Parts: sequence; C-alpha cells; structure tokens
Amino acid sequence: MSDQAVSEVDTQPAAAEPARPRRTPASLVRKAAWLALLVVLLALPLYIDTAWLKAGQYMMIGAVGAIGLTLVVGQAGQLSLAHAFFLLAGGTAYTVLSGPTGDERVIGFGLDPALSLLGAVAVAALLGLAFAPVAGRLRGIYLGVASLALVFLGLYFGQSAEELTGGTSTGRTPASFSLFGFPFAGGGPEITVLGVPIQQAERMWYLFLLLTVLAFVIARGAVRGRVGRSWRAVRDNEAAAAVMGVSVLRAKAGAFAVSSAYGGLAGAMTVLWFDILKPDESEFGTYGINVSIAYLAMVIIGGLGSVPGALVGALIVNGLPQVLALYSADLGWFTGTGDGALTPILVSSFVYGAAIILVVLFEPGGLAAIGRRLTRARRQPPEES
Repeated sequence: MSDQAVSEVDTQPAAAEPARPRRTPASLVRKAAWLALLVVLLALPLYIDTAWLKAGQYMMIGAVGAIGLTLVVGQAGQLSLAHAFFLLAGGTAYTVLSGPTGDERVIGFGLDPALSLLGAVAVAALLGLAFAPVAGRLRGIYLGVASLALVFLGLYFGQSAEELTGGTSTGRTPASFSLFGFPFAGGGPEITVLGVPIQQAERMWYLFLLLTVLAFVIARGAVRGRVGRSWRAVRDNEAAAAVMGVSVLRAKAGAFAVSSAYGGLAGAMTVLWFDILKPDESEFGTYGINVSIAYLAMVIIGGLGSVPGALVGALIVNGLPQVLALYSADLGWFTGTGDGALTPILVSSFVYGAAIILVVLFEPGGLAAIGRRLTRARRQPPEES
C-alpha cells in the first residue's frame, strides 16, 4: 500500500463510533434538582414526626403503583382498571411466602422477607402476563371493562381463599420485613443519627424510599430504551409498528406484565404499611374499584406516560387525604360522622375529581405538560426589542 493510501485511511473519520450525547446545562440542572430532592427525602425522618412519616410512606406506595400504571396506559396505550387486583395479588403473595409454616389456619412458606418481596413482584407479573392474551386483542374501553373484571375476581378470591388471605373478619399479619438480617419493624441494633433514634417509622421510610427510587429508575430506563419505543409505536399505530418489525402482541403483553409487577410491589408495600392483609368485604375498599380509579386519577393528573408526573399525581391523590386527616384533627375540620358528613377522604375525592376535569378540559397532557412548557419558556432567549 502506498504512503498516499495510508494517509487517506488514517485521515478518514471513525464512523463506527457512536456519538456521545452532549450534556446540556438544562440536563445538569435537572440531575442536580433530582439529587437535591433525594437529599431532602433522606433528611426528612430526622425532622418530622411519626404521623407525617406514615403519610409520606403512603404517598410512596401510590407513587410505585402509579408509575406502573402510567407505563401501560400512557406509554403502551392500554386502558387498565385492574390495578387494585394486582395490589391484592402482591400483598397476598408476600404474606403467604413470608408467613410462618405450621399454622393450621393459614398457609405460609417461611421464606426470607426480601425473597418474598421479589416473589410478590413475580407473582403479580405472571398474573398480568396471563391476562395478556385478552389485553392483546382488546383496546380502549373494551379493555378497560375486561380488566375491571379482575377487581371483582380479586374480591371473590379474597373472601373465599381464607387459607391464603385470612378472610375478611380477621385477615392475617404479614411477616416483618428485614434485609440481610436488619429488621425494619424495630428491634435489632440501635441506630442514632444527629441525636434522632432511627426506629420503625424511620426505617420503613427509608425502605419505601429505596423501593420508590428503584421503581423510578427502572421505569425511566425502560421508557428511554428500546422497550419504551416499542410501547409508544404500538400506542400510536399498531399497523405501522408491525411493519417496522415490532411484535404488537409481545409489546402489549410486556407492558401489562411490567405494570402488574409494579402493582404487586405496591401491594406488598401496602400490607407492610397497614401491618395486616385484610381482604375487602365489598367492591369498595383497600383493593376495590375506588382504588383502581384513584390510580387512574394519579396518571391522568400527572400526565399520561410521564414517570415524574406519576409521582406528582400520587402526591396529590394519596397525599391529600393523609394531610387533611392530620390537619383536621388539630383544627377541627372535616370531623363529622354519619351519612353526608365531610371527611378527609370525601373532600380529597372532590379535589382530585375536579383536577381530572380541569386536566381533560384545559391540559390533556397533565401536570407533566405544564412542566415541559415552563421549562421550554425558560430556555427560550428573550426577544430583542
């Protein structure tokens, strides 16, 4: 080879190397904001009391469930009203897998609580995958009605399978969670940070925060990756997605299974928060239609398909009743009883019901769209006079 040919080869650009994404100032600011929020959440147990910690834990339960629902509804375009069923499935699976063996009344396998938590997620995902053939052939309101049938199936299951759920009268207590031998329900080594003892409420806060952060990071990775692109392609146009090589049935099944897994994790967190698994006596309860509607409200208010929006929606829908309950006890608000009385839950239902109407009428993209609009407005340079 001549020297001229060698020089030409050496001077050719390396086209095989992928271009690295440039870090813009806006992306750095977003990362700094997320890091600052995480630091604040890590420090909160040192400054607020147990009641507020319990309220925050309930918001994080809603956040995990809402993240899963926004993936299947917003990203994959599948209307699901079955989230309450997967909460019950996850809570039951965790309680049964971690329950003690040898109990004559209920079934227990005595597994490690951490393994039981993973098992609860897997059981819920498998149940969602079993529903995938139905989800793959229906869409829109028809899929919503079909998925709603799972809630009634869960109601029957909870009432009849007393050897698993403990029945509606007494329920059953889940095993206390521990990780690598460290108990989160109290006991164990005494830990003090800045003079504040880290007891059960603080430990459960950090456990729920860890699960929420993991759920958030995994969901963001899925949305930004190839899986998320296939979900959005199926949502926008199934025929075009099939032409591009996307397996429509596989994408729908995967979205439903992932959403169900998130619901199962939220269900396991729910029984840990209540410290009891107690199935509902009617279709309105901890695992009833009202819960499925509440989760759908979270993703609509936050913005369909937006993972950060799901966090904000959970903060409003699950957080508002907790905040009103804490303030009403001190200020004497909404303390009535009986039919027609204004309670924190009823007032919260009015508030997020009105929020859904406002979002549908004026901002279908939810709070996430408002946030994106404000961000773009800050990026635009001022017009020259």
